[in-house]
Amino acid sequence: MNLDGEAAKQLERCMAEGGVAVFPSDTVYGLCCDPDDERATRRLYELKGRPAARACAVMFFSLELALATLEELHDAERAALHALLPGPVTALISNRGGRYPSACRVDPATLGLRVPALQGALAPLAGIERPVLQSSANLSGEPDARRLEDVPQQLRDGADLVLDGGELPGTPSTVVDLRDLDSEGRWHVLREGALPRESVQELLAVV
Repeated sequence: MNLDGEAAKQLERCMAEGGVAVFPSDTVYGLCCDPDDERATRRLYELKGRPAARACAVMFFSLELALATLEELHDAERAALHALLPGPVTALISNRGGRYPSACRVDPATLGLRVPALQGALAPLAGIERPVLQSSANLSGEPDARRLEDVPQQLRDGADLVLDGGELPGTPSTVVDLRDLDSEGRWHVLREGALPRESVQELLAVV
């Protein structure tokens, strides 16, 4: 099923009103809310049974907006993000600006950053102009959702908005730790997912 042209407006409105949404990404279905709204964040955590101490990523729907917002990023970090994103990667970066504490939880020095590659049926979401706090649309510890019907019914019933993007690739993002990149020139793959480790190495070889 293709998203219509109102999808981006619906999601932005849901976030502005303190809601929680089920939405499709370039990897799996996710849950999202306003990253500056602690009340909405608590509700998202409660819905999926996520431990309160575990961090979530912040997703921007364009790399340009992410880089403009995270103005404290250093040149090496910007180059790495340009190489990896948009794409199925969660980049862990040093959170020098102390941003999005609702997402960072007990580690305010680290920010998880996602910028999905939104093509084909998901292209309408590329127009979203605000970041979201996001986590996979599953119960904590359960399998990721490739199709909307794979999202647990209690999450769909508990969300304020549910967007159907059809069948997704179904493999979660690869987590790449860039926190040592600026100081030591090193990076680490903490979880291999949709982007193979070898591909990460190739993309970052020129950084």
